[in-house]
Amino acid sequence: MVTMGARNAIGVFVLPMSTEFGWSRTVMSFAAAVGILVNGLTQPILGHAYDLIGGRKLILIGVLAIGITVGLMSLTFHVLYFLLMFGFIMSIAMSAGSITTGAVLVSKWFQRRRATAISVISAGSTVGGLILVPFATYLIILIDWRLTWVVLGMIIVIVVFPISFLLLRDEPSDVGLLPDGDPIQPSGASNTSTHQQLSGPLMVEEWRHAFRSMPIWQLSASYFVCGFTTLIMAFHFVPYAVETGFSPSVAATAFGLLSAMNTIGVLVIGPFADKLGSKNLLGLAYAIRAFAYLGLLLLPGQWGLWIFAVVGGASWIATVPLTTGLTADIYGLKKVGTLNGIVFMSHQIGGSIGIQFGGMMRDITGSYSIPFAVASLLLALASITSFMIQERRYSAKYHSALTPVSAGN
Repeated sequence: MVTMGARNAIGVFVLPMSTEFGWSRTVMSFAAAVGILVNGLTQPILGHAYDLIGGRKLILIGVLAIGITVGLMSLTFHVLYFLLMFGFIMSIAMSAGSITTGAVLVSKWFQRRRATAISVISAGSTVGGLILVPFATYLIILIDWRLTWVVLGMIIVIVVFPISFLLLRDEPSDVGLLPDGDPIQPSGASNTSTHQQLSGPLMVEEWRHAFRSMPIWQLSASYFVCGFTTLIMAFHFVPYAVETGFSPSVAATAFGLLSAMNTIGVLVIGPFADKLGSKNLLGLAYAIRAFAYLGLLLLPGQWGLWIFAVVGGASWIATVPLTTGLTADIYGLKKVGTLNGIVFMSHQIGGSIGIQFGGMMRDITGSYSIPFAVASLLLALASITSFMIQERRYSAKYHSALTPVSAGN
């Protein structure tokens, strides 16, 4: 919640920083796009590090690095410094200490309710935006943008890091539990030394072996579209609304509603996925978002704007627990850090392309009609691709074969 909220607050720093330094909006957008791309490209590397050293160490390093970097943003004096701190260092740190590694860690703590658990921590990213973005706006008005960066960095270092240090553990066995909070039976009881873990046909010991099967390609392709269609709106929704004739306050309110629907959508989708399976819900989420884009383009007046905020927002983050949960269920937990990093890399590459494509088409054509139409088409393809994933054939949730795993593993 806090690390993602602090990073997402960059939007409220755009005007004061660009005013002080005379930067164009293109410069700020370029730094943001580079940051998303760097974050994506480093995800597999940090995911592999997760598999080697464990999530607790990696997340603690990432959280500390994020906090320090956020504080150092207050020293910005040149565009290259801004690009280095925000576009590179913070983006790499986010690969270690943000929602992606958190989702992988939670995957190891839950088996029966994995999607629900991941949906709860995924909601943190949107709640962080709802809380910290207005908080940062207030601080900029009250003090200035430099001190606001310092305050955000101090919150991460002084509050979040100690809590993470005290509470985070790599495995349930570290606190004497099995996945889903099941207690380890006393010594001597029947079947007390093992926990029964479902085993699927595609579970891998080496991450490279996953790419011999279709699901990882299907998940990566659809997640590319997810990144393209969410991040293009994260950067262009408000400018689109204002240029369409809505006031800045209405545009901001609509985006706030979209963010709130993010939280509702992701919290609702997790329990349903645990009961009904993930791939059909994933396909449905992409289809709903495709219709939301069509509504934005075709419906008159405020109808399109508010329907997109509600319907599109509800499907926004809902894809995170579904995609992460499917990756863990199909390929197992042995290399889930690396594999989840690779899948999320495709999301960030898609997002970086989406931001640039949206801005470029706006400059060339004078409107966002083409990029939004392309987004709707891509979402339709992502929906079809997700529905085609053979979850019942490959997911461990649907296999009766059980693999005994020692409580210490």
